[in-house]
Amino acid sequence: MQLVFFYHRYANLLVENDPNFQSDYNELISVINSISEQDLIEMFNQRKTERKNIKSLSEPVNNLLKFRLTELGWKSESSLFKEPPYNQGNRSRWRLDFAKNKISIEVAFNHQEATAHNIMKPVLASELNHVKKDIQTRMGIIIVATEKMKKAGNFDSAIGTFEKFQEYFKPYNNLITVPIVLIGLCAPKTFKIDKKSKEIISF
Repeated sequence: MQLVFFYHRYANLLVENDPNFQSDYNELISVINSISEQDLIEMFNQRKTERKNIKSLSEPVNNLLKFRLTELGWKSESSLFKEPPYNQGNRSRWRLDFAKNKISIEVAFNHQEATAHNIMKPVLASELNHVKKDIQTRMGIIIVATEKMKKAGNFDSAIGTFEKFQEYFKPYNNLITVPIVLIGLCAPKTFKIDKKSKEIISF
């Protein structure tokens, strides 16, 4: 997949030069780049046979990332906190999608009203907190769809996109105290998901 990037608090310098982040970051980028358009099509069709109402690339992207990252030792659905009620069950509000060593990852394909919280979860994972922590990272990575990917991948019209996420960083600057890399997933070049039929249409 083609990607676009936005860097907060000089995150680009850290992932390029700091050995605390370089290896794990490059591993993540390699995993994302390894997801081909054919992979997306096959996963979409597979999920469609298992669950008829799938309509977008959200699940295929999430499933492929989860499978390939966990194979490399990334912890999936890691809790932010140890103490109740924040650690009970699989509550997405207080967990990260992935974490490894110093990096926490959010894959954010949900409603744009959750944008601020999605940005703040890596901050919570990286800052000291009066609630007992389950994980301690030092950088956040947020993976989102671009506007073109939202349309081509038939994502819900209300999701927060790369372009919308960028708008939050300036007013929230003093609150976003840790380096964050915002990664936007670009639209496929060879297919789209038809909004009405919810089927793959190849170009």
